[in-house]
Amino acid sequence: MRLYSIVVPVYNRPEEIKELLASLTLQTYSNFELVVVEDGSDLTCESVVESFKKSLNIQYFFKPNTGQGFSRNFAYERCKGDYFIVFDSDCIVPPNYLEKVEERLNAQWVDAYGGPDRAHSSFTNVQKAISYSMTSVFTTGGIRGNKKHVGTFHPRSFNMGISKEVFEKTKGYVITRMGEDIEFSIRIIRSGFSTGLIEDAFVYHKRRTSIGQFYRQLKFFGRARINISRFYSSELKLVHLFPFLFLMACVFWVASALVVPTLFQIGLPLVALYVLLIFMDATKKNKSVKVGVLSIVTSFTQLFAYGVGFLQEGLKKLAGDKDPLKERK
Repeated sequence: MRLYSIVVPVYNRPEEIKELLASLTLQTYSNFELVVVEDGSDLTCESVVESFKKSLNIQYFFKPNTGQGFSRNFAYERCKGDYFIVFDSDCIVPPNYLEKVEERLNAQWVDAYGGPDRAHSSFTNVQKAISYSMTSVFTTGGIRGNKKHVGTFHPRSFNMGISKEVFEKTKGYVITRMGEDIEFSIRIIRSGFSTGLIEDAFVYHKRRTSIGQFYRQLKFFGRARINISRFYSSELKLVHLFPFLFLMACVFWVASALVVPTLFQIGLPLVALYVLLIFMDATKKNKSVKVGVLSIVTSFTQLFAYGVGFLQEGLKKLAGDKDPLKERK
């Protein structure tokens, strides 16, 4: 049985990590340690971690704030396991998660893997709608987290595992935020390591709790995609332009109502069909009309916010702003 080291960076979220730790006590595969890194929080989770020390093999470290990427590196350097797994602090992990990872690695080894995310029954309707928009085939969320993903699989660090050898060779993250996990995945692949999706290794990922928070997060994701192109220009692909093109098309369509009403009328059935497809699909998957309606809002929010961030950072890059968040260790 291989030893897994589970890494969790946390910043001002003691209640969230409490749910994560509680879910880890239920794992059917028990050969793992847990390394929690408090990234300079004002509201620490030390007492929460302390309450789980009898039921989990857990280490707690407090360090000055350096961002999530470098906090993961800090943890990796202290891991004793053969395979390192990273979770965001707002995840809940199913009881058979590690068992599924162990089965997959024994049957078909990968040096690094990622897993999907799903909505938990305890999530609010807004959280379920956000989860839908981040995993749906009707948004860019459908590009990742399934067997039909585009190109080589790039794990994302809300639910990601790497072998000890990967860390020893790559030295972990070289930027700490704004696309740090994408950059890391690209470098893992370019170093010759194998990557893959483990579909059964899913987590329940809370993400944001309001539409406003979700908008700000996705805007940052759009900026991050441009930031990655500062490292690897070839990694900016046509598919990454989709939210920006969607945003521009919607702006043009709305503006056409004043300038060329005929174009607005032509586009109306297409927009209506897209909205209907999202509503029907989200309602069916969540068995809730409320979530279906909210999913229309979160899907448009996802695409618009990502597109705005992509445009904003793209203009900065064109203006000669080389790397506002290209923070190297």
